[in-house]
Formats: sequence, C-alpha cells, structure tokens
Amino acid sequence: MELFTQPWPWWIAGPLIGLMVPAIWLVSNRQFGISSNLRHLCAVIPTRIAFLQYDWKRHGLWNLTFALGIALGALLSSIWLSPSGPSAVSEATRADLAALGMGQFSGWVPSEIFAWNLLSQPAGFVVLVVGGFLVGFGARYAGGCTSGHAITGLSFGRLGSLVAVCGFFAGGLISTHFLLPWLLRSL
Repeated sequence: MELFTQPWPWWIAGPLIGLMVPAIWLVSNRQFGISSNLRHLCAVIPTRIAFLQYDWKRHGLWNLTFALGIALGALLSSIWLSPSGPSAVSEATRADLAALGMGQFSGWVPSEIFAWNLLSQPAGFVVLVVGGFLVGFGARYAGGCTSGHAITGLSFGRLGSLVAVCGFFAGGLISTHFLLPWLLRSL
C-alpha cells in the first residue's frame, strides 16, 4: 500500500499518463478528453438546442463512464490511500503564497481564495464565478481542455492543440504573476 500513498517521480508518472492515450485509442478507438462530458451531460436532458441534439449514448457514454471512474477513484483513494495530515507544500511555494496573503495550508485549496463568503466581494466573485465560467467556456471554445489538448492532441501531432497548449501556458503565467496577485490584494 505504501507504493500508492507516496508521490511518484515525474519520470514514472508522466510516461504512465502519456501511455493512457495510445491505450485508450488501441482498446476503444476513442480519444481521451474530459471537458466534453459537460456537453454529454447536458445532452441527456431533452432540449431544442441543436448543439445538444445528438446520440449522447453512442458518442459520450464511454467518456462519461471514464469520468465517473476518475471521480470514484479519487473518492476511494481519498478514503483509503490519503496520508494523514495536510498535503505537502514546498517551502518556496509557502513563501510565495504567504507574500500574497495566504497562510492556510491545511486543506485542498486555499480558503483565502475558495470560500462561500468571498462571493459577496467583487474580487471573490471574479475569481470563483467569472473565472469558473471562463474556464468552462474556454475549454469548449478551444475544442478541449488542457488535458485533452496537451495529452491527446499533442500526441496525435495536432497543430491546433499546440497553439491551445501555448495559450493555456501563457494564460497561466499571466494569471499567476499578474492577475492573481492583483485580485488577492483586492480581497
């Protein structure tokens, strides 16, 4: 059990994640992606919206099953494989977060950013609601999320995925170094 309760080195975990793409392709002739599940879930409900009128069972049932497996795996691992105590955060990361006014390292996410009472503040609303909408909208507009483009799209040599991944990284750097510090000073 100790093998599953400790972090794996990048040179083991990375190739295993990368091997998922050809494994899924070889077994099912399908492509890996998670963000399309929102469309599949919405298509379950009868509607007049043309974008959601398709045979979701034929095109999305396997993907919904895969996403359910991810959720169940996360739940089971949090119950049986979770180490006791807070998650390990490097000292350099703690120092950077402390400089931004965050000091709670006991949960999965910083309570200074992700808390219900922040919805009443403009900056908190922007981070939680507007940011969440933009992530969801951007994933569908880009034709997939970061995992879909970075893992599947790049492995199939798609130029559009390379452009999307470069955009994700640029957006992440801008958000991390400029937008997030500005928003945190506003909270």
